[in-house]
Amino acid sequence: MVARAHTVAFQGVDARPVEVQCAVSPGLPAFSIVGLPDKAVSEARERVRSALSSMAIALPSKRITINLSPADLPKEGSHFDLPIAVALLSALEIIPSDAAESAVALGELSLDGSLAPVVGALPAAMTAATENRILVCPRASSAEAAWVEATQVIGAGSLGDVVRHFSGQSPLEVAQPGEVRLAQGERDLRDVRGQERAKRALEIAAAGRHHLIMTGTPGSGKSMLAARLPGILPPLSPAEALETSMIHSLCGLLDEGGISRARPFREPHHTASMAAIVGGGKGAKPGEISLAHNGVLFMDEFPEFPRTVLETLRQPIETGEVMVARANAHVKYPCRFMLVAAANPCKCGYLTDPSRACSRAPACGEDYLARISGPLMDRFDLRIEVPPVSFTDLDLPPSGESSAVVAKRVEKARVIQADRFRDIPTARQNADAEGKLLEEVAVLENEGKELLIQAANRFGLSARAFHRIMRVARTIADLEGTIDIQRHHVAEALSFRISAQIAV
Repeated sequence: MVARAHTVAFQGVDARPVEVQCAVSPGLPAFSIVGLPDKAVSEARERVRSALSSMAIALPSKRITINLSPADLPKEGSHFDLPIAVALLSALEIIPSDAAESAVALGELSLDGSLAPVVGALPAAMTAATENRILVCPRASSAEAAWVEATQVIGAGSLGDVVRHFSGQSPLEVAQPGEVRLAQGERDLRDVRGQERAKRALEIAAAGRHHLIMTGTPGSGKSMLAARLPGILPPLSPAEALETSMIHSLCGLLDEGGISRARPFREPHHTASMAAIVGGGKGAKPGEISLAHNGVLFMDEFPEFPRTVLETLRQPIETGEVMVARANAHVKYPCRFMLVAAANPCKCGYLTDPSRACSRAPACGEDYLARISGPLMDRFDLRIEVPPVSFTDLDLPPSGESSAVVAKRVEKARVIQADRFRDIPTARQNADAEGKLLEEVAVLENEGKELLIQAANRFGLSARAFHRIMRVARTIADLEGTIDIQRHHVAEALSFRISAQIAV
């Protein structure tokens, strides 16, 4: 007789169903696990043995074989402990077989039988709902899994709780989803003295999810501006929150099962490796660009990142997804993020500061910024120079609009875009429009079209730059609430592309 239980194996953000088969047959006493298990799964037999011993359950002097089907799918992680124990207990007729087969189980067993939290409970619940089964997981992981309302989630504290639940002795209550947390205490744009042009660029970038690069001398406020970007971004929609949380669940970043409506803001250090930024490593885990999905990826000291790391950003910026291809894994992750980069104008940082003349100008700046390739630079919709602020300006009272006021305009523009792209699954914001879709939504008036063509000829704009300017102009018109893209919208979009220090 073969007893069965069910669990999942993670491939990217997808949780693939895995059937755990257990056969107890006559022969020399042995406990083997087959089906491409990794080291953590192979060690499950010792944790299961100790957990059963703590419950005064002795394994029979027979040959125990656990098969993880499909056998050609790699199995990684400690969450296979609980389904292996459930399948074994079903084979020993301690748990009813129909109850064991009606659930998807995942959880790590301690030696005393208690269940430790595991990553990936949220995507596992999605698979359980698809398979029309309940999900049994550690109590500490149940709050995040309960966000999937299409299936029941049972949180257990120990293997004994699972046995008593399946046998009907002491049924466990259905888990409740964690709290929805909104962003609190964002930094306000009014804290930044001056820099009105940079604030305007932030507003446009936030409204249309446009990529932005800022250059300026050290201490001019580039990082300060970027840190205030989350305060003007609208909260995640329910669908976006679920998408983002599934990625964060795989990395164990969901705090107490709560789902945040705040957009991610990731700021990796410039010493980060390619695997850390793009994804990879053991199990091809998601990188920073996927953790920033539906949010912001801020890369300070942009030219200091390794050239190979920067070049890997080119394709994800265009497609909104990344394929992590390794010898033993091909995993696709979503990465629809807004890239915000900050850079000094040269190695010493004071190329544009007349009070501190750079002895190697202009070669210093040309060599330094040449670390950013032309194709990558071409993907930035907005390029601005952030000039230094004088000491006298720092003592002035706060000026300009607050983040709350700007956020209302940004949210209004995003509502317009959501309505515009409601029937188009591949586009959400203006930055996603391309091809015929861009021609339909970004119709220029004759004067605006003539201005754009003149600028393209004079400055040698690429086709990509031409289309990105159209997208930015569409966003500027949305911020004003106008249907048509007029000449001044195109002029402002051009000003953020060709008048900055970094020329096209």
